[in-house]
Amino acid sequence: MNSHHGPKDELAREEVALGKTRAPVGAAATPARTRIKICGLTRERDVDAAVAAGADAIGFVLYPASPRVITVERAAELAARLPPFVTPVLLFVNEDAIKTTVALARVTGAIAQFHGEETPDQCWRASGCGAHAFLRAARIPLGAAGAGFDLVNYAADYSRAQAILLDAHVEGYGGGGKAFNWSLLPPAVDAHLVLSGGLAPANVGNGIRALRTRCKSLSVDVSSGVEADDPAHTGAQKGIKDAGKIREFIAAVKAADATFY
Repeated sequence: MNSHHGPKDELAREEVALGKTRAPVGAAATPARTRIKICGLTRERDVDAAVAAGADAIGFVLYPASPRVITVERAAELAARLPPFVTPVLLFVNEDAIKTTVALARVTGAIAQFHGEETPDQCWRASGCGAHAFLRAARIPLGAAGAGFDLVNYAADYSRAQAILLDAHVEGYGGGGKAFNWSLLPPAVDAHLVLSGGLAPANVGNGIRALRTRCKSLSVDVSSGVEADDPAHTGAQKGIKDAGKIREFIAAVKAADATFY
């Protein structure tokens, strides 16, 4: 009995011959690349190194209790070094809306990142009621408790956010260099996500592969994972970046992206 093969069968055989595989049902035909934010910068040389390595966004911390804090004026100085299409991001924690809008206006092209207990309405007002895009951090509990975080509902509540940034819930604000259990996140989230918390060149690829298909798009955000080692070997120098680690991190992201093509 003769078999009849249509154009789709021919295409499938051609893809196999070329070593290609089909994308999962519901996935984009051509996956978007993972965009990269380097956060907690305080020095010109680190801003320049991040840009040269290919970062898409640079984060400046305006939370007074952070060891990486800088003033709005300093953020504006550093942001002025950025070329077109690299975005400055200003990180706030429970800040007054008037202060956030003034800071966002001071740093050309900046968007906000709200990392505290801000409600959806507070985020909206603190971003100038739509004048500036914003990211909203979701603090995911460590360990098995992460399964109880309702990310789908959280993303719906903060639907005005440009993206939901996923960070580990530790004492204080910020992930403290800790990674939560990525596998416990829901399989489908109707939002753009930014993976953060404990990322480094050695594990960012695993994070991308774990989450890429679960959201509209995936970006990554790193701070402590690319910081310079303390000469006294007591840990990282907070706010001081290592250009080599930045390059390694971005290379690891690109390598992970390549596995989807």
